[in-house]
Amino acid sequence: MKGAVLKSVTIRDIKLHVIALPLVELLKTSFGAEPYKSAILVEVVASDGLTGWGETAVKTKPSYGAETILTALHITRDFLIPKLVGQTLDTPTQVPERFKSVRGNHHARAGVEASIWDLMAKMNDMRLADYFAQHLPPGNAPRESVPVGVSIGIQDSLDGQIALIKKRLEEGYRRIKLKIAPGWDLELARAVRRHFPDIMLMLDANSAYTLADADHLRQLDQFDLLMIEQPLAYDDIYEHSLLQQQLQTPFCLDESICSAHDWRIALELGAGEILNLKPTRVGGYSESLKIYKLCVERGSPLWIGGMLETGIGRAANLSFAALPGVTLPSDISATDRYFDRDITEPPFVLQPDSTLRLPAGAGIGLEVQRDRLAEAEARWRAHNPFPPLF
Repeated sequence: MKGAVLKSVTIRDIKLHVIALPLVELLKTSFGAEPYKSAILVEVVASDGLTGWGETAVKTKPSYGAETILTALHITRDFLIPKLVGQTLDTPTQVPERFKSVRGNHHARAGVEASIWDLMAKMNDMRLADYFAQHLPPGNAPRESVPVGVSIGIQDSLDGQIALIKKRLEEGYRRIKLKIAPGWDLELARAVRRHFPDIMLMLDANSAYTLADADHLRQLDQFDLLMIEQPLAYDDIYEHSLLQQQLQTPFCLDESICSAHDWRIALELGAGEILNLKPTRVGGYSESLKIYKLCVERGSPLWIGGMLETGIGRAANLSFAALPGVTLPSDISATDRYFDRDITEPPFVLQPDSTLRLPAGAGIGLEVQRDRLAEAEARWRAHNPFPPLF
């Protein structure tokens, strides 16, 4: 179908749904944990009534990023939606140009843009993964299943940590990512390697260290790690390049990379060898495609990270992770890893080879369950301490 003329779409309406979903277990990182999964779900309606969905993956607090539910609501409602309603688009890659007068706010932009990707894939009767491939050079046809790993938060004890790793391995996950922080790193890695000497293991610091910790972090080289993710400040590239020179274990950058331009700088400086690409962090899938092409060009190992997304965001990320230039297992775990009951059907189920299969339907390939969506919206209204903005 490469080279086919793709259909355009006219946007009739965009609706926002603020939700709270209970988590099966909290994911504690170096900057804490939240009691539930919060998000803004974006529902875009075309002139013919066809609907697309996107997810603005933000937290209630400015922890991972600067945006929150309330700031994203404000930016989306008052600045982004007016730039699209009533407009005709030939491709979702036109959305960033429409948003160019709105600086920053990548998560808000990404949620709206994702809904357009889903809508236009459905408009063209294509799976989202195949629609992504239409925007790439030949040779980027998606895989039918995606290798995935699992991220495990900081536990109360080493025994609890080891038990949870054992549980995830028994479930079938083959790549384990552990959250670390000062005081919860060397002994953790040592204990894990003692119990599981051969597993594919990586550590994620979420910006918890400084250059002064170089001698300490160098001791992690002995544990045969796949990577150390974002050891230094969330907005740093330069000091990562200085620290990377002192360690053998490759660095993976996450929070520092908000655009293809950032990743090109990081590669030139030697600040990291691997990229955790979170499409929501870089403003959406249009920018993600630019980063993807740069990684393929430079031979950079690439994987897709997660923000505890519902099935809406999870399906879109999985579709992107199916592209062949995504070379490492991605943080897109099965549905039951996070939610007892998601707002979409069918659920994602881990396969015996530690993969998730792509949904078969057009767009994200899942159906939003309206009754569950209403429950999640009611839960948000019942528990959030802030006045509504809409």
